[in-house]
Amino acid sequence: MGEDAQLKRNVGFWAALSTVIGTSIGGGVFFKTPVVTQVTGSANMTLLAWLIGGLITIAAGLTTAELSAAIPETGGMVEYIHHTYGKTSAFMIGWAEMVIYFPANISALSIVFSTQLLHLLGVDRSWSIPVALLVAFSITGINLMGAKFAGNFQTFTTVFKLIPIGLIIIVGLFAKDGAPVPLFPIQAGHDINFMTGLGHGLLATMFAYDGWIQVGNIAGELKNPKRDLPRAIIFGLLGITLIYVFINFVFLKTLPLASIIGNESTAADAAKVIFGDFGGRLVTIGILISVYGAINGYTMTGLRIPYAMAKDKTLPFSEKLSKVSKYGIPFVAALVQLAIACVMVFIGDFNTLTDMLVFVIWIFYTMTFAATIILRKREPEMKRPYKALWYPVTPIIAILGGIFIVVSTIFTQTGLALLGLAVTLLGLPFYAYARHHYGKTDELK
Repeated sequence: MGEDAQLKRNVGFWAALSTVIGTSIGGGVFFKTPVVTQVTGSANMTLLAWLIGGLITIAAGLTTAELSAAIPETGGMVEYIHHTYGKTSAFMIGWAEMVIYFPANISALSIVFSTQLLHLLGVDRSWSIPVALLVAFSITGINLMGAKFAGNFQTFTTVFKLIPIGLIIIVGLFAKDGAPVPLFPIQAGHDINFMTGLGHGLLATMFAYDGWIQVGNIAGELKNPKRDLPRAIIFGLLGITLIYVFINFVFLKTLPLASIIGNESTAADAAKVIFGDFGGRLVTIGILISVYGAINGYTMTGLRIPYAMAKDKTLPFSEKLSKVSKYGIPFVAALVQLAIACVMVFIGDFNTLTDMLVFVIWIFYTMTFAATIILRKREPEMKRPYKALWYPVTPIIAILGGIFIVVSTIFTQTGLALLGLAVTLLGLPFYAYARHHYGKTDELK
């Protein structure tokens, strides 16, 4: 556990691609579908919300890939914002990710895993919290064994999780049974305003699409980051969008809309119709693997954030948080992340945690998308191994999508938005302390 040990560059393209896909495809596609159908009230608007969410995410990916190739540093978005806006802004995104985004993802998905496992085994739900804690501890243990081991585990879970998803899509699409899904005219459900329904539906999908940008956190451990990082982001997001649209089409084709709305067992119920009772259990196992792999992806990328901040001495106890183990893992940072996630398991629930993290992170996502345009004008000489396709259309789409998500959350979930902002701003006193303690200057560019 030497202080001077460095992170090792031993993560390849397939591990990066599986991190993009594996981190995004977790519980969201299964557990946000009931919410999307509820707020839209119609089958075709549900599909439209998933499609638009995917298009915004692809535009965001095409935009961010330029930054990830030009600034391939461990810390990902923290480094992009640091380079563009300065030290204070970089600290704020790092703090928000460290205390809200990653722990909330880990805790929310651990709760989902626990709930589904107990349902599968027919065990009383009073065991939910202990099992969720055990899940979070086990994933951290896997990551303490090294980036290569965790990356290989991520690849395994990603491939394995896609099997039941693929079976549902392929068999479900060609099954003769089921009702036709009306695609046009696109309209909201009864007593639901079109724009309100579409807006709420889009907000619900964004958690399912979230996670892909965090692959940039392990850029410093990729063998060839300038080549592999943009490819992993672009190909991963295209695949994710197709998967989400098709699997929701199958859900809507297989089950009546009324039985999907608010039903957390939609995927298992659809599988029972397609494959029989055994299929329902098989899909539940697939969901468990999917969620477990997603937790691993968030844990693997998240623990690099406090490490990167500590290396820059912007956190109290930076000398401790920047220590790495003999496996090249920031083990103290990993334990801090685990501790925060465990606290959230006790105080939060799935939808509250996911809604708060989506709001907070999309503030910084939007700043990141704008950074692509800012740096094009401010630093035209910067080496850009990859340039955003269809510039400036893609960054503008990504920025407008981000503004819509943030503003909509403020108006529809004001209390949650204020809580997220308050926790984020709480980091400023810690930043001031670290600057004073380590004698940092105001704005390091």
